[in-house]
Amino acid sequence: MLLAEVARVSREVAQTSARSRKSALLAEVFAAAAPGEAALVISYLAGRLPQGRPGVGWRALGREVEPAAAPTLTVRAVDEAVTALAAVAGPGSQAERRRVLDALLGAATGDEQAFLRSLLSGEVRQGALDAVALDGVAAAAGVPAAGLRRAVMLDGSLPRVAAAVLAGGAAALGGFTLRVGQPVQPMLAGTAASVGEALETLGPCAVEEKLDGVRVQVHRDGDDVRVYTRSLDEITGRLPEVAELARSLPGERFVLDGEVIGRAPDGRPVPFQEVASRVGSRTDVAAARQTLPLEARFFDVLASGDEVLLDLPVRERHAALAALVPETARVRRLVVDDPAAQAAEAEKFWRETLLRGHEGVMVKGLDSAYAAGRRGRNWLKVKPVHTLDLVVLAAEWGHGRRTGLLSNLHLGARAADGGYAMLGKTFKGLTDEMLRWQTGALGELAVSDDGFTVRVRPELVVEIAYDGLQRSPRYPAGVALRFARVLRHRPDKTAEQADTVETVLGQGTVE
Repeated sequence: MLLAEVARVSREVAQTSARSRKSALLAEVFAAAAPGEAALVISYLAGRLPQGRPGVGWRALGREVEPAAAPTLTVRAVDEAVTALAAVAGPGSQAERRRVLDALLGAATGDEQAFLRSLLSGEVRQGALDAVALDGVAAAAGVPAAGLRRAVMLDGSLPRVAAAVLAGGAAALGGFTLRVGQPVQPMLAGTAASVGEALETLGPCAVEEKLDGVRVQVHRDGDDVRVYTRSLDEITGRLPEVAELARSLPGERFVLDGEVIGRAPDGRPVPFQEVASRVGSRTDVAAARQTLPLEARFFDVLASGDEVLLDLPVRERHAALAALVPETARVRRLVVDDPAAQAAEAEKFWRETLLRGHEGVMVKGLDSAYAAGRRGRNWLKVKPVHTLDLVVLAAEWGHGRRTGLLSNLHLGARAADGGYAMLGKTFKGLTDEMLRWQTGALGELAVSDDGFTVRVRPELVVEIAYDGLQRSPRYPAGVALRFARVLRHRPDKTAEQADTVETVLGQGTVE
């Protein structure tokens, strides 16, 4: 398939706001793709490169290259060029990367160049995010969207699953199941304003401590242990203490879901940023472990032995967890069989959890299954303040003691068209360490810098606390955050896991 066809569909999808029309356009091009090209076409229209970021900055992408007169560039050729870009390393790498990039852009027409620059910089903005792309694949392959969604949740890759179903139809869905060693997308939680609201919504439930740590998924098959993040990146080598714990458990084959946390000398949990920094460190793990040892606390089991437990209710999965993991390595919880009679007990558990230094509680319906990759109402998180996970769209250079640091953050929520709606700015809550870290992180995401504002690829998620919403004609959603402040950076989350405008509007009264 020619890249020109992919670029054309991307433009047409960007020009329509109707999800059904977006899905129809995508279904048409997915169906036309050859079996070996389908995964690439889907990745490109979802704004992703299978190779990840190939190390090409916005300055290199901004250089003018004479475009081709007619479209001849195929998606396979693009994939080969990007693979070559990602492999460039060592002395002379900058010149070689420029040569490969110029050759790629020179083989593209003007429209194809525009699409390639967006794709290579992570700026594809046609609204073809995974949910819409999934609908398009389901229509093209003639398979149920629900079945396709479950397969993607279990496999972790829409392009890989799509390639299989486009070639094999509905029968291919049966090949996707939970496998030890293959991470699955984690179940996500909705929100509730209070413990009482959560009890009323869920009925019989478990109230668990919500730890301020890094989510991990631990797979063991004999002596082989693998640890993954919530974004499905393997980090086994960075967490030897977690691997040791997993090998000490009685089961030989299992998949566990939990968090890793660190503790201060007084026993209270350390801030998330410190845990994330430790988990993110690839160098001198032994020294990092001595400086900040981490502890795993598990709250769910997805497989044990040869049995997949995803469809079992919470009460049964926890029984399996308790048989496998000692209480010292499990998240503290309170079972509420009778919400009316135990409401005061649940509120007490909530207050004690906050006093212990944790960020809130998770309330889980006892009869709910594990919905991998889904954010529903069977798990509800309760925190003491309004919080949102928002995406950084830009940042302003600081002044005074913040000179040379990116400070004031432009914050956006996911919009229905696949883009981001700005909700305001904030520089509050940022410590010196956080400022230094975000300056480096946002520098790697920069797409432009006018000397005042650095615009970035919308990839860094930050957790924001705020006091409410106020009407504002300045912003596209018509509202702005009141007294927003940064609680923490969330490099463990992707932009697609940030909150939506709909979620923002549903969280509080607009003043």
